[in-house]
Amino acid sequence: MVLGVSAQKSHTVVQGDNPYNIAKKYGMTVDELLKLNPKHKDGKLAIGDVLTIKSDKAATPAVTKTAPAEKVTSNTSASSLGKIVLLPKQTIYGITKQYRISETDLRKLNPELDSHMKIGDEITLPLASIKKYGGEQQAVTAEKHAEPAVEKNITTITPTTATAAVEGESYVIQAKDNYYRITKQFGISQQDLYALNPGLEEKGLKPGDTIKIKRINTTTHTDTVAETANPKAKMDSGNEKSTTISNVAAGDDYVTYTVQQGDTVFSIVNKFGVSIDELIALNPDLSHGLKTGMVLKIKKQDAAYVKKNGDALSVILMLPFGYSTNETQYRAMALDFLTGAKLAIERNARGGQKLDIKVVDSGNEASFKNSLTQINPDNTDLIIGPFFKSNVIDVLDFTKNQKIPVVAPFANSPELYNYSNLIIVETNNQTYADKIVEEVKGIYSDQKIYIVADAKKENANYIKAGLEKAVKNPNIIIVNSPADIQPDQNMMTGQSAPVIAILANDDNAAGDSFANRMIAISKEVQGIKAFSMFYSPVFEKRVDELSQASLVYLMDRKINTDGNFEKEILAAYKSKYCKTPPKYAIVGFDVVNDMLTRENKKGEIFKQMNKVQTQLATKFEFVKSKANGAYVNTGYRVIRLVP
Repeated sequence: MVLGVSAQKSHTVVQGDNPYNIAKKYGMTVDELLKLNPKHKDGKLAIGDVLTIKSDKAATPAVTKTAPAEKVTSNTSASSLGKIVLLPKQTIYGITKQYRISETDLRKLNPELDSHMKIGDEITLPLASIKKYGGEQQAVTAEKHAEPAVEKNITTITPTTATAAVEGESYVIQAKDNYYRITKQFGISQQDLYALNPGLEEKGLKPGDTIKIKRINTTTHTDTVAETANPKAKMDSGNEKSTTISNVAAGDDYVTYTVQQGDTVFSIVNKFGVSIDELIALNPDLSHGLKTGMVLKIKKQDAAYVKKNGDALSVILMLPFGYSTNETQYRAMALDFLTGAKLAIERNARGGQKLDIKVVDSGNEASFKNSLTQINPDNTDLIIGPFFKSNVIDVLDFTKNQKIPVVAPFANSPELYNYSNLIIVETNNQTYADKIVEEVKGIYSDQKIYIVADAKKENANYIKAGLEKAVKNPNIIIVNSPADIQPDQNMMTGQSAPVIAILANDDNAAGDSFANRMIAISKEVQGIKAFSMFYSPVFEKRVDELSQASLVYLMDRKINTDGNFEKEILAAYKSKYCKTPPKYAIVGFDVVNDMLTRENKKGEIFKQMNKVQTQLATKFEFVKSKANGAYVNTGYRVIRLVP
């Protein structure tokens, strides 16, 4: 099989490609390549991705080597099995039809089938079927390639059970396992588990996988370059991955850094705030790959930010209590937010962080400007709040000379994206919709696509427009109710054929109706693929049935009650307030704890914005909306229900 590169303005990623060699091939810098391809700004590439390039130079196609099929564990002898390399638009349903194999047999030969359905992945099939029905797609054994890191947290829920098996220092993951159960059983921290099993944090726990469980000792790294004397212990920021101590030394115009196990070029670039091209210019050997123990030169940065109130971080919380105007509309919301915020403040203060906290009643939108008189911009390091978009703009204008970090817990609008000192917490619907388009593109194979819209149809129309650009000749139907979703009809056989169904309505009643319809259709025809932009409680109640429709849904603000960190915070809140935290208390804790744990020893919040952190119920993964724009949270979790 040949995977090539289209000429002139695009390049299709093939095995062995990385940003550096692609940029070099087309006479570009890595930064130029990533700016032309903002979806790949983190440098993660998958085989089949199409990148925009500025050169007309075409590259030589990469040809996979033909070799005898690899040995496969199966009741069928290895000599009778072969592998195919997955082509664009191939799906599980399409493979079963083309190669005359049942889905059950296909899954027996490929136990991790659902996680290996990307272009370029290998699929095991009977060799006779490949020769007879494969046409040009004949059996190959491609060189193994490292799978790209998963961009979002992915949880796989599988309604099957397995027998526990512990052998020496390894453990086979069972269907009901979670991080809390494993760490408690083997007396190991979650951070140590990640350190022993590189990639586990991104991949997640998958039944049948083998992990290492021997306990090791780790220490956290210092945050400040070239500062090693008496470092203050970092606060536990939830489920953040710990790393080993970094060897950093100072030079005249640069510092040196010794590469640690688990480092990547992009983690180093983010850690030190330099560009990839600056890093490569000082370290030409990087073109041959990054190796543990390698000593890198890092360009020195500007002088560090200095806290304005001595050693303490000066923080203002702007919450709409409405006491000054005697308005109660948002008071309960503000009070709940404050209870969660206080828990985060006390937790970080106990860990040694010095804080100067001031709570300001922001009133309502009309009276808001009066509350600004309580803020001294020259003596403030961080502002969390206000809640409303117009008020956020007022604060940004008020503090524009000082460039104080301003955190908007709920406001998210394109009008806000031009402010470089703004941090937007709320993930917008377009981010979710873009992920749905990406997921559908990965499995699309000429199926009819139904999108269930809400009354405004904004989400549905956005997804439709995205799919019309992403896939070839899509047949997309926007419907008002899940009841309107119908199996397609095969014109040749007259039999029902599977469809793709997407829920773009966040109403729980719509979620219930969607779940019922997906379950009914999955009993009528195999191969249906269901997606939802939003979480609905019914998805957790009917896992087994919805897994037959391979439901994939996105969610946030959901607490993992089995996690050690989550259990600790929930217990602390209940002890303090004699109840479980309500919705806005959870938001208050997550936002404040996330921001406080991003402060480094010199009070720099923005220097720590590249860290991905999961708090009590929210994932924080900030990216710049534009070169000099706001930081916008793009964090969410992907849940896949696997048959």
